[in-house]
Amino acid sequence: MSTLKPKVVTETPTPPSLARVLDKSEQITGNVKECAAELSSVNSTLKGELTSRPVHPRVVDGALQKSEIIEDKIKDCAEDLATLNQALEGEVEKRRELEHELNATKELEETARHAAFHDPLTSLPNRALFDDRLEHGMAQAKRHGRLLAVLFIDLDNFKSINDTHGHSAGDQVLQSVAERLTRTMRAEDTVSRHGGDEFLYLLLELENEQDATLVAQKLIRAIGQPCDITVNEVVIGVTITPSIGIAVFPNDGVTAESLVKSADNAMYRAKQNKPDHARTFAISR
Repeated sequence: MSTLKPKVVTETPTPPSLARVLDKSEQITGNVKECAAELSSVNSTLKGELTSRPVHPRVVDGALQKSEIIEDKIKDCAEDLATLNQALEGEVEKRRELEHELNATKELEETARHAAFHDPLTSLPNRALFDDRLEHGMAQAKRHGRLLAVLFIDLDNFKSINDTHGHSAGDQVLQSVAERLTRTMRAEDTVSRHGGDEFLYLLLELENEQDATLVAQKLIRAIGQPCDITVNEVVIGVTITPSIGIAVFPNDGVTAESLVKSADNAMYRAKQNKPDHARTFAISR
């Protein structure tokens, strides 16, 4: 039995805060101004002495000593300034690292959120996200006295594509169908992969049931267009025919589960009653 080992964290020196760096900068600025004032005083003294004759040696020696002291102060300021620059570089680098970590965390959060609510193959919303939007849609429809519909879409003879060309070919077909469904939907509607070769289509704010049948016919035409797939580097054209079941809220169900179930049952009736290679849909009831 393996055990988890604690992660060893190596502490690194923390760069001084920006406030401390700015305080130090003000101190250096004050010291530089002080040195400039003192140096100006020495120059004035020397200038005054040099205009008179003779120049007293002690005055010159005193001025030179004071000048040396100022020079040492200026060297100290230069060293402090170099240290300050390093601190600023460290602070800027630290803030860049924090910004990078923050952006990386946001990206991971977005990736995790997308993975939790979307199908990994088609990137369509999964059943959890679909049900959430359906519940919200039903609440809005009930409040405003509107209709909505759930379309249950099944691809006919999809298993034969997997059996004949392999699962990679089947995945390409599913991705193509998902793209076509996405292109046909309105901004307020939702397309979801229910699982396998089944999709759910949520239609909001319908005026009547006829609107749902018109959308179903549109989807049948879109899905039925020839689809190119690549098998062993060879492009093969296949044609997919769907069966679609329609359930309308509130006539065919007042919960997400009952509405999807009604659409599923209608889809099976459409599949069973259709002639070979026909493209059909059925309304629940």
